[in-house]
Amino acid sequence: MSDYTALIIGVACAAIGGEFFVRGSVGLAYCVRISPAIVGATIAAFATSSPELSVAINSALAGNPAISLGDALGSNVVNVAFILAVALVISGIQSPRDSIKRDFPAALLIPVITGVLFLDGELSRLDGFLMLGMFFAWLAAAVNEARKQRRAAEKVPCEKRVWPAVLSCAAGLGFLAAAGKLIVTGARGLAVAFGIDEFIIGAVIVAVGTSVPELATVVVSKLRGYDEVGLGTILGSNIFNGVFIIAVAAIIHPIVAPWREVAVTLAFGLGALLLTYPSRGGFIGRGRGVLLLALYGFYLAVIFMRQAA
Repeated sequence: MSDYTALIIGVACAAIGGEFFVRGSVGLAYCVRISPAIVGATIAAFATSSPELSVAINSALAGNPAISLGDALGSNVVNVAFILAVALVISGIQSPRDSIKRDFPAALLIPVITGVLFLDGELSRLDGFLMLGMFFAWLAAAVNEARKQRRAAEKVPCEKRVWPAVLSCAAGLGFLAAAGKLIVTGARGLAVAFGIDEFIIGAVIVAVGTSVPELATVVVSKLRGYDEVGLGTILGSNIFNGVFIIAVAAIIHPIVAPWREVAVTLAFGLGALLLTYPSRGGFIGRGRGVLLLALYGFYLAVIFMRQAA
C-alpha cells in the first residue's frame, strides 16, 4: 500500500469511526447515567489517543523516544489550536465552567510540570513514574465524579439500548485506531521521502496524523450538537498525552531532548489552552477559533524556522 493510499483510507476510517463512536458514547452515557463530558474525557480521550500510545511504545522500544515526545506534545497543540479551533469556526461551543472544573486545571498544570521535569534536558524513568502517578490521581477523580453522577441520577430503563451503544463504541474505536495507524504510516513515509527533519516528523507530521481521530470525534460531536463530548475529548486527550503516554515512553527509555525545543511546544500548548477558557456564560465563540488557528500557524512557522536555523 502506498503512503498516499494509506492517508486516504485513514481519513475515511476516521470519519466513519467518529460517527459511530459519538453515537455510541452518547447512548452509553445516557444508559449508565453519567455526563457525556466524562465519557469524552475518559473513554473517548483514551481511544483517540491510542495512535500516540502506539507511537510512544514503538519509538521508545526502538531507542528513539524523542519522536514520541514530539508527537505527544505536538498533538496537544494540534488538539486545541487546530482541531478545537475548527469546531469553533463551524459554530461556537457551549460549555459551562462547572463542566470542565476538573479537567481544565489539570490540562493547564501538566505542561508546567513537564517543563520543570525537563529542566535538566531529560525525562528519567523516575520522572515517568511521577507523571504516571499524576495520571492515575486524575483518573481516580474522574471515576469518583462518575460514581456521584450515577448515584444522583434516576435509573433509566434502557436495556435494549445499552448493547447497541457498546457495539457502536467498539466499532468506532476500531475505525479510529485503524485511522491513526494508517495516517501515521502514510505521513511518516511521505515525510521521510521528502527528507523532513525527525523532530518535525514527530512534532508536526506525526502529531497531525495521530490527532485525526480527535478531529473526527470533535467535528462529528459538533455537527450532532454534543459539544460536551467534543471538548471533553480534547481536554482528556491532552491529559492522556501529557502524563500517561509520555510517562510510558520515559519508563521504557529515558527521553533526552533540547529543553528549548520542548519549551516552545509546551508554551504554545499552554497558550492555546488559555484561549479556550469559557466565558462566564459558558460560551466559547468563533472568534476564539480564528485566534487559535492563527496561533497554530505561528507555531508551525516557529518550529520550521528553528529547524532551519
